[in-house]
Formats: sequence, structure tokens, C-alpha cells
Amino acid sequence: MSSSRTPDRHVKVVIVVLPESSIMSLASVLDPMRAANRVAGKILFNWTILSPDGEPVLLTCGVVIAVDGMFSARQQGDCLLIIGGFNLDRYAQKPFIAGLQTAARHFSIVAGIESGCWLLARCGLVNGRTATAHWEELEDFALAFPDVSVRADRFVTDGKFWTSGGASPTFDMMLHLIRQRFGSSVALDVASIFVYDETHAATDAQPLVSLGRMEALDPQLARAIRLMERTLDRPLSVTALALRAGQSQRQLEVRFARALGISPGSYYLRLRLQTAQRLVSDTQLSIREVALRCGFDSLSSFSRAFKRQYGASPMTLRQGRH
Repeated sequence: MSSSRTPDRHVKVVIVVLPESSIMSLASVLDPMRAANRVAGKILFNWTILSPDGEPVLLTCGVVIAVDGMFSARQQGDCLLIIGGFNLDRYAQKPFIAGLQTAARHFSIVAGIESGCWLLARCGLVNGRTATAHWEELEDFALAFPDVSVRADRFVTDGKFWTSGGASPTFDMMLHLIRQRFGSSVALDVASIFVYDETHAATDAQPLVSLGRMEALDPQLARAIRLMERTLDRPLSVTALALRAGQSQRQLEVRFARALGISPGSYYLRLRLQTAQRLVSDTQLSIREVALRCGFDSLSSFSRAFKRQYGASPMTLRQGRH
């Protein structure tokens, strides 16, 4: 798509939604376009929603989304947006991948949203290019596709291929599209409709913890949490954490108690276990590898801590998900 603004011509968008996708990612695609049409008083975006097999799509929240038909290699338009979620192998098999490779030639922008980036990579569409993925999957995405330059940005635009790391970054990406196509004033009006007053740039990093206004209200607390995020696999002592965050241990403990009602050590452990729970539930990594990634040298100590937090051992939780 040209970066020139041609407001008299509407943008034809094809959205492909895979089962087990996030309703927030879908809404972050649809509602900015709907709002853009509303503020402009005319059709700026026209969209079609498709699924791999033409059947309604069951999202992770249990809501079933009606679609307009089945995706095929013959699709054409301005923007092709692929929204993926869990269990891609189940829903995006070889015919779908082949169709996506062909259809991508017929669009000026092809975007992979959340796990949609994996589909673009499997097609070879982003080889030699820059892309992003959801922060939970960045490391695995980079290992799986060594020919892709993986960045932890909220969203990435590299030529016609765009990738987004989650629902909120997708909203930012859609505002970027609106701004690119129809100008900043329309994008600002759309953001205002949703009281979205902290629009992010593409290159803003994806955080593990969304701190909101805490970074402005208590930057030293925010700094400590960001440091925890970066050291999940090699956790620091609370004393070392406080020193690296530029404060005393006592000051750090008071900040956590006042803002979060929890000690720094307990919050740190909870953050590591939350990451472990996601890896146990959503990946095929061995339990030992999960433990190491989350800073546990002993498999037995990891299992005990995990069971205290979730009421079941990592293996029991994994077996219960299948």
C-alpha cells in the first residue's frame, strides 16, 4: 500500500481468524476501522472476516464468531490480516499455508497478529526481514526461524509484511495504518473514541508486566519490576535487586508493600511461576527446561513452589490440559 493518503478510496481488508484466537486481538483490528468509518462519516475501511474452513470460529473466551466464508488463495485486497492463537498446527495445515503464500502476493500489506506471525514465518514470507511475536514466544520464535530478525517491539512493519505482538500492540498498529492512509487527525479521533491516550510507537518494547501509570507515579518501583523481568532465569537476591534498582532493601520493601501489598521476594517468585505456568500450559518444553528458564536449579524445588502456587505439580497441570 502506498503511504500517500487517498481518502476517497476505501481500504479493502481481509481478516482471517483462526480458532483459539483472542477476542481482544480481533476487536483491536475491527473497532479502529469501525471507528474510522464513523468519524469520517463515510466508508474508509471495508472488511471481510474469513476462517480456514469457512466455519464459525470459537475464540479462547468461548465466544463463537460468525465469518463471511472460507479463506482461499484467490483472496485479493489491500490488507490481509491473519489472527492466530493456540494450536496453530491443528488449524493451519499445509493447504492453508500454501494458500497464504499465494494470497500474500495479492495484497499490499500482509500482517500476522499474535501467533499469526508464526504463519507468515512458516510461509517464508518474512525470511530476511524483521518481525516480532508476543513476548511469551519471542525466544522460541527466534529459535524456530533463524532467518528472521526478531525484535521485542510492539509491532514491526518491514515492507508489506507487518507483525504485532498482542492485542494492545495491534490497536497501535491499526492506528498506524489509519494514520498512514488517512492522516494523523483521523487516527487521533479514533484513539479518542476509545479514550486511548497513550498511543505507542512501533519500536516501544513489549513489557511482561503492564505497569500503566505506575512508571510515572513510582519510577523506582517500576525499575525494580523491569529488572525482575529481565532476570527471571537468573533471579537476584532482594538485596542485589534493590542495589541495582538504586535504593535500599528497606525502601524497596516499603514500596512493594504500599503499592502492591506484597514483598519484593514474593512478587519476584510469583512472576517466575506465572511464566512457568504459561510455558507448562502452552509449550512442549520439558519440565526441566521450564524450571531452568524460570530460575530454578532444582527440579524438586520448582515442583514444590509450583504446586504451592497452583495446587498441582507442573506435570499434573500439563497432563490435565491434554
